[in-house]
Amino acid sequence: MSYLTEVLTPQNSQLIFIDQQPQMAFGVQSIDRQTLKNNVVALAKAARVFNIPTVITTVETESFSGHTYPELLSVFPDVSLLERTSMNSWDDQKVRDALAKAGRKKVVVSGLWTEVCNTTFALSAMNDADYEIYMVADASGGTSKDAHDFAMQRMTQAGVVPVTWLQVLLEWQRDWARRDTYEAVTGIVKEHGGAYGMGVDYAYTMVHKAPERAEHGPVLDPVAAA
Repeated sequence: MSYLTEVLTPQNSQLIFIDQQPQMAFGVQSIDRQTLKNNVVALAKAARVFNIPTVITTVETESFSGHTYPELLSVFPDVSLLERTSMNSWDDQKVRDALAKAGRKKVVVSGLWTEVCNTTFALSAMNDADYEIYMVADASGGTSKDAHDFAMQRMTQAGVVPVTWLQVLLEWQRDWARRDTYEAVTGIVKEHGGAYGMGVDYAYTMVHKAPERAEHGPVLDPVAAA
């Protein structure tokens, strides 16, 4: 399991969103639902910035779960939704084909519910095809805190790597000298990153004297400021 010591990069990873749909979210009790959606959309925007191959699955859209969050779909207007009936996305050939097409073994996962769809997908993908699973704990949710926590524990014991959306974003960025993604990354942080984002705004306006009402302040350059 040497992959446990490897850092995620834009070149070695792909992403799957599993059933980020309203009826599934209605049942989530492990995390505030608005926080959940914020984190899901932030992770999606991060993937778009770094051109991460992304799969979006849905289950029983018309008969039960409803349509995928529009905020998520707006990030990926050209990504086809892979509809299925099974609780385990891995059971669907379309999903397996989409993951194989990307040709990357590290699969970052955000889904509902942690204890069902996420767990069965993760264990199956690892067992059947040796995928390396990175479970985004704060962009996933379970029907109770115990359901989420014990599912995360079960997956971790099996070799799944628990991560958060901000951790994934910053591993993909890695170096603030990477100018092509710097402004987009800090933009995601300001919009979705809570206290961290507030700190970036503070640095822009108070330390670097950016106009407080500017739509987009000047880019803070920590390399030049060092």
